[in-house]
Amino acid sequence: MISVHRAEDRYPGGEQDTGILSRHAFSFGSHYDPDNLRFGVIMACNSERLDPGAGFEEHPHSHTEIVTWVVEGELTHRDSTGHATTVRPGDLQHLSAASGVRHVERNDGDAPLTFIQMWLSPLEPGGRPAYTVVPGLADSGPYTIPSAGATLHVHRLDAGERTALPDAARVYVHVVTGDVRVGDAELASGDSVRISGEPGPELVATGAAEVLVWELSV
Repeated sequence: MISVHRAEDRYPGGEQDTGILSRHAFSFGSHYDPDNLRFGVIMACNSERLDPGAGFEEHPHSHTEIVTWVVEGELTHRDSTGHATTVRPGDLQHLSAASGVRHVERNDGDAPLTFIQMWLSPLEPGGRPAYTVVPGLADSGPYTIPSAGATLHVHRLDAGERTALPDAARVYVHVVTGDVRVGDAELASGDSVRISGEPGPELVATGAAEVLVWELSV
């Protein structure tokens, strides 16, 4: 099964009067859609835009693998385990909330911040919180989260370039920027594709593009 989901169909969220604009691919917060709760272990894929000085003040998470991909600007992160970092475009941030952690996410820069944040459900609950930043992930290969049975591939393609999608139980494709084709579907920034129960088609860039691809074992 191949299911295409358009950027304009994402659920609006955030608080625009505080400088936060959110778009959610799955049920989130007060918006509940029983037919769109998750895809495999993926529970959220949020597009976030924060004005300078805006952010999410300290809040808790547990039993969630939180993966953040910065598109533009700089993300300031602080958490209750003592980590304080600045995450930039091309860097992957992974916070494993495990048994419980609190964190802050802010735009402390002087330019807008845009990032994609994805939440994955671990296969087993519990454990100790952990935090990782991988610089330049697109140049260093895939990033695997064993606790969720998931691997993230980042593709930066020029027009006409193509790549095979993983042969996995489920594949989730999110177009960060640019234009691509998956099978017969033409996709633009913010569009996504969910593939399950069949080999994935090729991904072809019809313009310069950056694409996130999740390979899911369940």
